[in-house]
Amino acid sequence: METLSIRLKIGDREYPMKVKTEDEAKIRHAGKLINEKIKRYREEFGLDDKQDLLAMVAFDCMIESMEQDKINAEDSELAHSKVMQINEQLRSLL
Repeated sequence: METLSIRLKIGDREYPMKVKTEDEAKIRHAGKLINEKIKRYREEFGLDDKQDLLAMVAFDCMIESMEQDKINAEDSELAHSKVMQINEQLRSLL
């Protein structure tokens, strides 16, 4: 497991990190998405306070995560239901 030392700029600050080589692109992409959300909120609401902007981005990310969790739970329930239905059909054939 090889690690890289990188510096990720979020907002106006740089954060030094040690990341797995295979995770570098994903982490840099996450930083880019955060910066894009910061920029969008700055333009949309005319905010300059970094703490307010980061709080709004964190809140937005949490809402997205909660929505994705709900979708995943629904998909899991649907898959479970289909597997149970297939099992019943197989049992009736045996």
